[in-house]
Amino acid sequence: MPAAIMKMKVQILKKKRVNSRGTWILFNLIGYTFVLIVALLCLTPFIMLISGSFTSEQAITNYGYGILPRDFNTKAYELLFRYPQDLLRAYGVTIFITVVGTGVGLFVTAMAAYVLSRRDFRYRNQMAFFFYFTTLFSGGMVAIYIFFIRYLYLKDSFLALILPLMINVFYLLIMRNFIGAIPASISESAKIDGANDFIIFTRLILPLSKASLATIGLFLALDYWNDWYNAMLYLTDFKKYPLQYLLYNMLSQTEAMNRVSAASNIAKSSLPTQSLKLAMSVIATGPIVLVYPFVQKYFVKGITIGSVKG
Repeated sequence: MPAAIMKMKVQILKKKRVNSRGTWILFNLIGYTFVLIVALLCLTPFIMLISGSFTSEQAITNYGYGILPRDFNTKAYELLFRYPQDLLRAYGVTIFITVVGTGVGLFVTAMAAYVLSRRDFRYRNQMAFFFYFTTLFSGGMVAIYIFFIRYLYLKDSFLALILPLMINVFYLLIMRNFIGAIPASISESAKIDGANDFIIFTRLILPLSKASLATIGLFLALDYWNDWYNAMLYLTDFKKYPLQYLLYNMLSQTEAMNRVSAASNIAKSSLPTQSLKLAMSVIATGPIVLVYPFVQKYFVKGITIGSVKG
């Protein structure tokens, strides 16, 4: 009798395991399917962007945008790559500005954040308020332009594209809070061993701040990569144009030519405008999108650090 009862219990446990395993598989299947659908929905605008860049102007005007190009056409890319040397030079300028500006901006931001997070710095709250105050009030565009041109002599200089975006107070405050969460005992033990502040910062604080550095570094890189306004203000040398400002000029010239042809009662220009905008977006966003996979793990780590206390 006891053997039969034990056998029944074993069978019941096996059924429960099978049922629980089947439920777990079904749950995973539903979860992965849902995530796949959401991922496809997120990719749809990018697919439409690429599809529209290969669609003729007439098809976009008549039928709008679609997942697949209704009338395959490469005229927008032919117009963009008509002078490939100019495009490659603009790419080089943008990459140089992005790399140098992001690297220097990260280092300066991290140093300022480290100083503001030090509890033994007497005026850290006053300095933090000084930084924050600049986000509420500024000298205005005219004063900044005069300062850069007349006093810093940055006309047609790459520094005019690097300096304005080097320090972002919002990123600085985020970095300060992150560094402030690092235990002070680490710095104190390093000081006991004879390390100075710069060694503590470079060898201890920076390696422990990889998550925030990667996140803020990506934000800075996007700011530099997408900037065209400073180039419009401070640059007149065509050879120093960054990619975004070069594309902006090409689009403006194309639209102006179409307006002139329409106003002159002559045959409408066949130059693309809508498909040209989409092709420009593909060219401008393609390289910077490739950077995200390299810093994705630091984004996840930064989120988990902010949610776990220990």
